[in-house]
Amino acid sequence: MQTFHCDHCGHLVFFENVFCEACGHTLGYLTDLHTMSALELTTDGLWSSRHPNATGYRYRMCSNYAQENVCNWMLPAHDPHTLCESCRLTEIIPALCWPQNRAYWYRMEQAKRRLLYTLSTLGLVPVGKAENPWQGLAFHFLADNAQTGQVVTGHDSGVITLNIAEADDIQRERTRSQLGEPYRTLLGHFHHEIGHYYWDRLINGSFRLAAFRQLFGDERADYDANLQRHYNQGPPADWPQYFVSDYASAHPWEDWAETWAQYLQMVDALDTVQACGMTLSPTHPDDPTLIHSNQAWARGSFDDMLERWFPLSYLLNNLHRSLGMPDGYQFSLAAPVVSKLRFVHEVVTGQ
Repeated sequence: MQTFHCDHCGHLVFFENVFCEACGHTLGYLTDLHTMSALELTTDGLWSSRHPNATGYRYRMCSNYAQENVCNWMLPAHDPHTLCESCRLTEIIPALCWPQNRAYWYRMEQAKRRLLYTLSTLGLVPVGKAENPWQGLAFHFLADNAQTGQVVTGHDSGVITLNIAEADDIQRERTRSQLGEPYRTLLGHFHHEIGHYYWDRLINGSFRLAAFRQLFGDERADYDANLQRHYNQGPPADWPQYFVSDYASAHPWEDWAETWAQYLQMVDALDTVQACGMTLSPTHPDDPTLIHSNQAWARGSFDDMLERWFPLSYLLNNLHRSLGMPDGYQFSLAAPVVSKLRFVHEVVTGQ
């Protein structure tokens, strides 16, 4: 994630902000310029931006910003839609008659906007089902209930269903601890499930399928049977030598989705480090170093990306331990896992 500043007072602001805490100006994310901007209400009820590249342009708030307070994205005034690019992808929201569901909905949309920001930096901007019913993307945010039973988070033919219970920090942390999943976060779910969507778009039926099967295995293996065996027997004892997580060992589709999620996590973290200008200059010559670069790592060499990732994960874990927290990056990247990450990188940069 790049760093953002209020273009009225210059104060640092964040991707989720709706106003500048320094000067009080209303803020919005301009999807056409991919940046946060301070906004001024105009006499015609629209908004103007203080960004120099938006001079003369007018914007409207996404309806979920103006009315529901679950969004902060803007639309160009001429855009016929009432919802922004992100909110249009959500086909079903949780029932708002339950007060806690609004907070869960907000957290879901917040994580989805971060996902879409990362995808845009990779040149992978999905379209909605309204534009492309066969290959478009949609999100359903559902809650367990007595009539329909438990909602299973997953992907099916371009529809990503997420149980809103994952937006409950206490319940998600309890599940994360019980299942031993170091990266069970709300954003992590989005990273994983979008991997299934892009497998259909980028791998299935393409010239890459043979290379995929060589690295990840044959996806034609019975998915339900493999998943049931995983839940009944657990992963193989040597799974860390071949997979990024134990769940990745359940089936080639899950291996791809877990690896894809790891790749997006690496891209996010390295982009943030680059935007902040962070470097590592240790006093001991054998300690990991990290130099600043203006290179867009997600579009460059995977070897360069990996070379920067190991010092960053080292620093991240040390920082977490100094704060009395678990390691921030609890994954071991064995050689087969690195090969799979390289494949994901080549698929993404090949688009």
